[in-house]
Amino acid sequence: MEFEKKIKELENIVEKLGSGELSLEDSIKFYEKGVKLSHECSRQLNKSEEKVQQLIDINSEGEPLTKDFKDN
Repeated sequence: MEFEKKIKELENIVEKLGSGELSLEDSIKFYEKGVKLSHECSRQLNKSEEKVQQLIDINSEGEPLTKDFKDN
């Protein structure tokens, strides 16, 4: 599942849990699913962060010089 879809599903879960209309059993199921999605999103963000590069300068040919985000 795409990151954006996971975030949207998390938002829906939060809305349902906040409504107060779910049974305890359903609330627990949604909570567990939300925690799982949250961990998946966190892992995905961490992987993406490792790939991010920051522009540090422009070389004499006009090309960007970059370094890994995690090297900051």
